[in-house]
Amino acid sequence: MTNTDENSTVYSRDVLEFVTVAVQYCAYLETLDTKTRQEFVGTLLKLLPLLYLKASLLNDNGINNDEDMWAEEPEQFVTEENYEIIRNNIAYIMGEQDDYLDVFVEDMKYSDRPILRTVSEELADIYQDIKNFAYAYKIGTDETMQAALSACNENFKTYWGQKLVNVMRALHDVKYNPNNEAEDDGCCCDDDDDCCSHHEDHCSHHGEGECTCGHHHH
Repeated sequence: MTNTDENSTVYSRDVLEFVTVAVQYCAYLETLDTKTRQEFVGTLLKLLPLLYLKASLLNDNGINNDEDMWAEEPEQFVTEENYEIIRNNIAYIMGEQDDYLDVFVEDMKYSDRPILRTVSEELADIYQDIKNFAYAYKIGTDETMQAALSACNENFKTYWGQKLVNVMRALHDVKYNPNNEAEDDGCCCDDDDDCCSHHEDHCSHHGEGECTCGHHHH
């Protein structure tokens, strides 16, 4: 692939539309302070199909997924602390409905029982991959952007694309299953003390005055 071809790829309409949706997805997961479970699930059921659609169109842009062609390994910007904050915030909102059973995983070949998964971990895994990609696009050179795009496209096909469709099934059930009780307050705790204690755990990642959970701690 020539340099001109690379430039046209990283700035093509389909790629820029994927970047836009990826940024929206990440930004939403970073601002969950006041979201209820109902709001959260409803928004994700709109964002995730759009993210899948835009990612699936990347293959139509002549993206080179040959790792030998990458100038360097795409940089990882999301830290373990970043990941855990996102995961914990989602787990808090989902409460007892964070767990779901997944039958479409590699481990099922060796077991006759569904595998327990969590919505929070699946969404955080997707976040980690596309946040790294979005960061690279924001600050990188054309060469870095091409490597990040190729890596993200490959990971979509082999890793987070499957996670996305799996977690959509769980979220769809939360939203539309009449047996699920509606949780409008976004809190899975039975009393304020337990609720605050839960939030103090995941907000301990932040320094004093930096907590963004939206709850007042005793």
